[in-house]
Amino acid sequence: MADLDAKLRGALEPLLETGEELRGVCVATQQSMFKGRQVAIGIAGRRLIVQGMNRRFAPDGEPISLPPERIAEASVDGAGGDWMEVGAAILDQAAITLKLRTGDGEKLKLTMMRGDGPLGGLGGGETQRQGVEALGAWFTAAARDA
Repeated sequence: MADLDAKLRGALEPLLETGEELRGVCVATQQSMFKGRQVAIGIAGRRLIVQGMNRRFAPDGEPISLPPERIAEASVDGAGGDWMEVGAAILDQAAITLKLRTGDGEKLKLTMMRGDGPLGGLGGGETQRQGVEALGAWFTAAARDA
């Protein structure tokens, strides 16, 4: 999908605060008990932004802002709650399920592909790969700053 970057940034950039910059964007499936939906994940300096998307990549619903202090627990496919492990696990796997629990009890289960390898183009390509790398780096930096 050649214009994935433009579509994701188009949905996420209006949500940025003054002086904030997107370090990366990626697409994921948000899973809950009885449904799943497509979401865009924006990686900004001090927070993650999760925005529901419709099939045409237009924003759908209210965005979720996740600064590090709002995230009570994070894990990736068996990686523990240590944020340094989460960052490394995100960078190491081809397909990732990121589970987050906020301090107020909200749970997010986000599944995404890295966007590289033989089928990388089908998984979002270069935009997805760069976004997932930015996501891993964000968790590593948050662990270091904690």
